Amino acid sequence: MFVRVNTGALSGIEAVDVCVEVNVAGGGIGLYLVGLPDNTIKESEQRIRSAFENSGYKMNAKKIVVNLAPADLRKEGSLYDLPIAVGILVATEQIATSMLQDSMFIGELSLNGSLRPVKGVLPLVANARESGIKRVFLPVDNVSEGAVVDGVEVVGVGSLVELCEILAGRRDYIVAPHVLSDDEAHAADREYADDFADVKGQDYVKRALEIAAAGGHNVIMVGAPGSGKTMLARRMPSIMPPMTLDEALETTKIHSVAGKIGSHRGLMLQRPFRAPHHLTSQVALIGGGQSPQPGEVSLANNGVLFLDEMPEFGRSVLEVLRQPLEDRHITISRAKYSVDYPANFILVASMNPCPCGYYNHPTKECTCSAAAVHRYMAHISGPLMDRIDLHIEVTPVGVAEMSSDGHAERSADIRRRVVAAREIQRRRFEGLDIHCNAMMNSAMLRRFVPLSKECSSMLERAMASLNLSARAYDRIIKVARTIADLAGRSDVEPMDISEAIGYRSLDRENWGR
Repeated sequence: MFVRVNTGALSGIEAVDVCVEVNVAGGGIGLYLVGLPDNTIKESEQRIRSAFENSGYKMNAKKIVVNLAPADLRKEGSLYDLPIAVGILVATEQIATSMLQDSMFIGELSLNGSLRPVKGVLPLVANARESGIKRVFLPVDNVSEGAVVDGVEVVGVGSLVELCEILAGRRDYIVAPHVLSDDEAHAADREYADDFADVKGQDYVKRALEIAAAGGHNVIMVGAPGSGKTMLARRMPSIMPPMTLDEALETTKIHSVAGKIGSHRGLMLQRPFRAPHHLTSQVALIGGGQSPQPGEVSLANNGVLFLDEMPEFGRSVLEVLRQPLEDRHITISRAKYSVDYPANFILVASMNPCPCGYYNHPTKECTCSAAAVHRYMAHISGPLMDRIDLHIEVTPVGVAEMSSDGHAERSADIRRRVVAAREIQRRRFEGLDIHCNAMMNSAMLRRFVPLSKECSSMLERAMASLNLSARAYDRIIKVARTIADLAGRSDVEPMDISEAIGYRSLDRENWGR
């Protein structure tokens, strides 16, 4: 007997249709898996045999051929256990059902017949809806993730026996409610545990981070140990605009493919904050591997990628950031695959100003030579530093200010100004494939940010005195445009250019000399 069972495969953060074809015939004994399965799928035979034995079913002593079509697409992962098992049971006439044609099956089988959660459920269910599938059967632990998708019935099952009873009509199935039916129910999820109200002083740094959030600009903080760099960076997502539905879906897809959603999570509504250790490898940061997975730059998509003590990262690791910082996506090509992942994040980096950490410190003496300071700063290449819009010098907060009872501005108040500036940018770029000032190219700069003669002269003097690159020139204009947006000005003024130039301190030739 021949049957077809619907399932899917992941390609990057999207999914494609896969049909599990099962044919049972004479002429041999055993299970034959074809269609470019990986080792995980090849091992599914033993999981399926054990699950059958513990669920009251049997693997017939006949030749069973399972083809994962299309045969030229490599298949990976344990999600094919369930569709293969269902196909074998129907093909061997152990169960009879009329639900196969308009259903999709996803799940990993345990040896006792229970279902275990799998990765990538959100894009798989979304693809099922686009393909006209009526319902998707998946493990109970994946239900909250699958229920994010509207327009398709998501049914959670706990075991192979339970699923077979549903398919045979002996048990009713329960459709999981769509989790976005009441978006206001998730409003509390947008509140962050870390708030700028906890940070005493550092008004200059907070101002720079507000500009970075408003325009989507990258930022690096340079300061002595204990000056508050990490504390400030961790609060960056709390002042960024709330994610749109499209951003939330894209972010959730990436974390779903990486297996980082968890059984209790549906749609991700908080902007991600990723802080990889400085021993992170190139592949972990950028993505890829033998079985391609999104890296930290993609897991931080629509959020913040924080590199603490940036010079401690390997030079080659930092250099792979150059392309995603410009293109805001990453294409990973290998001999056996090519995948695309989004990488639209704000880079927030921090570093000490020198090896001992006290260069330019107001009270402590630096023990490093000028050459050592310069050598330490040179760990970050010029091309990479060019791609960072805001350079901030963070000075330690005094004891008097730390012990004061004054209340700092809350993240919610800063976020309101950021949202207002982003709304100005949304209207400015309506109809274009960008949504913030940092994404403008050179042609857009000339179109949207015309400079007065006074502003141009100020920029020319800065270029000559600070020896800035052409990329730094463009980024100063972008930052100035964001500063003007925060102030509600339609045109960029000299004061905006002046403030933007002040955020290029690491471009100065005399740093560390």
